[in-house]
Amino acid sequence: MRFFQPLALWSIMILFVALPASAQTILRDAEAERALHELARPVIVQSGLSPSRIRILIIKDESLNAFVLNSQTIFIHSGLLLRMKRPEQLQAVIAHELAHIANGHLTRRPINFRNARNAALVGLALSAAVATRSPEGALGLAAGSQSTAQRVLLGHNRAEESSADQAGVRYLARAGIDPTAMIEVMELFSGQEALSASRVDPYVLTHPLSRERIRGLRGFAAAYTKATPTSKESIYWFGRVQGKLSAFLRSPKWTLRKVKASDTSDSALVRKALAHHKNSNAKKALGAVNQLLAKRPNDAYAHELKGQILLESRQFGPAVQSYARASALAPNQPLILAGYGRALLATKSSANTQKALGVLSKARDRDNLNPALLRDLAQAYAQTGQPGLASVTTAERYATLGQLKTAGTHAKRASGLLPRGSAPWRRAQDILAAAEQSENRRRK
Repeated sequence: MRFFQPLALWSIMILFVALPASAQTILRDAEAERALHELARPVIVQSGLSPSRIRILIIKDESLNAFVLNSQTIFIHSGLLLRMKRPEQLQAVIAHELAHIANGHLTRRPINFRNARNAALVGLALSAAVATRSPEGALGLAAGSQSTAQRVLLGHNRAEESSADQAGVRYLARAGIDPTAMIEVMELFSGQEALSASRVDPYVLTHPLSRERIRGLRGFAAAYTKATPTSKESIYWFGRVQGKLSAFLRSPKWTLRKVKASDTSDSALVRKALAHHKNSNAKKALGAVNQLLAKRPNDAYAHELKGQILLESRQFGPAVQSYARASALAPNQPLILAGYGRALLATKSSANTQKALGVLSKARDRDNLNPALLRDLAQAYAQTGQPGLASVTTAERYATLGQLKTAGTHAKRASGLLPRGSAPWRRAQDILAAAEQSENRRRK
């Protein structure tokens, strides 16, 4: 698909867990994830957790919601992120969810089958992320995500919510972040308690609200001295993640109307570049990116964006150069490496294909939650005469997407091509077992 098609965007960017119509879409973007990490870092430190172990991902969903899936992963809905007015509000959401992790509140009441199934699919995706490191753990997670689909999303009781509120406010205050932002976030949801169950946002169901709870938050926040003013760094990263997400999800016309022509801030230039690229105007898109690079020549994410525009515009040689620069500036960023590998493959040069294999393997070692990366890696294996590895990687790709029947077909093929007992062969067996369990449950 071309970049300007609505579902092809965010490809600097994108990971689709695109299964049934009701399944969620996880948006992947190196810059956005870096921004979220920078905003979360001071809060994570105050929670006693490790910043290197916490991952924050965006789900494409207009509803106002955020939740923890496990002890390392926080999901924030795009609708909630776009409703935030200042970075402290986003940090408050993160602080609340971190409190659930730190306090061990990792079970939720069933909301409905749709949300439970979505959570199960996310579980399948995450299972692929650990497959190369722990095949047994991946198999258990894949199987468990299916068998517990009705009980994955459990609501916290009010005692847990109050505990998370209080801890979240404490994290914010200790990090020098205005704790009243937590109250502002809760007030976004307070009016929804009166809505019918069919219209209420999931956050209201998983995070029960009440005026008493908000009053409690005011009491918690009042116990702390006034926080320091918003840092320039927080404002910067908040602007980049929200601006980029907005430009991706909204029409180019809307974006260009909202961004003043005279605005040359980093966020504005990124938004203009995305809007023009969605309009298939590569010249204007590259012009905006080049303005940003003139200001920030060592910005890896600007080079990545330029590489993406060039690649989607079929300017493969220049795309490779831009991605090479981006990967040199951010050598361990897996999404940038994935884009670099894709650009190398697009040149159809045997030397570049061999190089792409190394780049994509490095990316995969750092982030296995990316079906597009696995697709490209399988292609690189096939083009370098390694059909067994191509088949098992394709199987992992379909397993990540939750398409276990198709994954099983490729895993069976891989089993006959790979050395018995090797690590890739064992991965194929894990996928086969998960596919068989899924089929057995379907028949029951």
